Amino acid sequence: MLDNVVGLLLLVALLSGFGFPTEFAVSHMVPGTALGVVVGDLAFFYLAFRLAKKSRHSDVTAMPLGLDTPSTYGITLFILGPSYLQGIQAGLEPLDAAYRTWYIGIWCIVLSGLLKIALSPLTRWGQRVVPRAGLLGSLAAIALVLISFFPLIEILGHPLPGMLAMVIVLSALVAKIPLPGRTPGTLGALLVAGAVYFLLCSMGASGYAFPETPPSEWFPMDWLESWQFNWVAAFPDALPYLPIAFPFAIATIVGGIDCTESAAAAGDDYDTRTVIGVEGVATLVAGLFGGVVQTTPYIGHPAYKAMGGRAAYTLATALLVGSAGLVGYFGWLNAWMPKPVVYPILVFIGLEITAQSFLATPRRHYAAVGLACLPALAFLAMSLPGRMLGDGALLDAGINLETLSGDGLKRDLLTLSMLSNGFIITSLLWAWCLAALIDRKLRVAAAVLVAAGVLTTFGIIHSPLSGNRLFLPIGPEAFGLDGWGDGITLDPADRRLVIEFVAGYFASAALIFAWSYYTPANVVDDAASDI
Repeated sequence: MLDNVVGLLLLVALLSGFGFPTEFAVSHMVPGTALGVVVGDLAFFYLAFRLAKKSRHSDVTAMPLGLDTPSTYGITLFILGPSYLQGIQAGLEPLDAAYRTWYIGIWCIVLSGLLKIALSPLTRWGQRVVPRAGLLGSLAAIALVLISFFPLIEILGHPLPGMLAMVIVLSALVAKIPLPGRTPGTLGALLVAGAVYFLLCSMGASGYAFPETPPSEWFPMDWLESWQFNWVAAFPDALPYLPIAFPFAIATIVGGIDCTESAAAAGDDYDTRTVIGVEGVATLVAGLFGGVVQTTPYIGHPAYKAMGGRAAYTLATALLVGSAGLVGYFGWLNAWMPKPVVYPILVFIGLEITAQSFLATPRRHYAAVGLACLPALAFLAMSLPGRMLGDGALLDAGINLETLSGDGLKRDLLTLSMLSNGFIITSLLWAWCLAALIDRKLRVAAAVLVAAGVLTTFGIIHSPLSGNRLFLPIGPEAFGLDGWGDGITLDPADRRLVIEFVAGYFASAALIFAWSYYTPANVVDDAASDI
């Protein structure tokens, strides 16, 4: 339950880092996001009872469902935050920019829900076509590089309570060392480290202060503005961000398949198509009611079952998360739950997802999973320089990437930016290609490289434009000029870079394809290579 609340806290905290109005996020985005969790958990609560009746087993455990943590990071850092800054830089007032951002987020979540519903009957086919190294490699990259790393900045910014909380969480949840009285690790961290945090606040320690309690709006109704459907007209603004949103949706489908198989191994045999369908409906409902983060089944069904969890714990999650977002006391939680104390939960989630990604991948493909992490490292490497170059003081001084004097530095930063843009799809394709090469499926690897070249041609990956915008490689310069003064045709300098990236992919594909005529089709001994 607490991890869902932390997900909502993370959404608001990450948005505030872009200057996004906190009050708007709490009143417009949080309720619909929480409602998606409520719908999904209630559906899984019902499915657990139905399975218990059908199987005549009284120990059936409901599938756990909650906010998708990778999406919370990805949608906020790559879609909501950049779109808000784009609106501000174009001269919109903060409230207008916030509404534009909200509409873009709604589109991304609504279409993600529809995509998951449409793909739910095809889940088995997708699992057969794409190797797990590709499907899970990009997820491991997000988990390790983003989910586990970025919270450390907040945790170690307040090292005394932060380290205490992290040690308790990792000891209890990773090392499986029980706390006295069988206290859950997350609750133990909140009680112990939270007490230390507020003790330091009472002592007036540097960097510690009691929060100001925000005014509470009980039963907020602003989120119901989504049913005025003003967001429908924002589709052109949302279109460039869909290639970022869809890989997160596909990743949750893969995760849902894994969770269903894990539940079956523990004795609870749910239908995979139903699980993914419920996940898609919950995401769609969240989007239609103004939510901006999708839902997903959670890893850990066997652990919940071993701890005695049945169906009621999903009902409890629905009640807590739903009441926080819909009743209106989430603003109070956002102010009074110390982030250094609760963020270690995110470190645990990131480590757990990374470990599961490797465990679910054949050992011979471990290198492919590692390769998938490299584009995410490019995003990590660009995060601080990007924030610095976007700082108001440097912008006012006319300092940006173009005005830097070091040609080598500018080239390196631009290369990192192109590698990081669309890194989720890049990670999937690179891992898929290497896994195919390991399995001696050279023509499959060549086809994947061709696909990467085609996607690069239009900026779905490796876009040189800010905000990871899509583009046309050739055409009139003013073609598609939008209200922000941005066209969709590349200028000559950017076109040269993109053409070279595309040429690199196509040349590599041609080399691998030619190589396939001189290589045995498949000489991999699966049993030996996975030991």
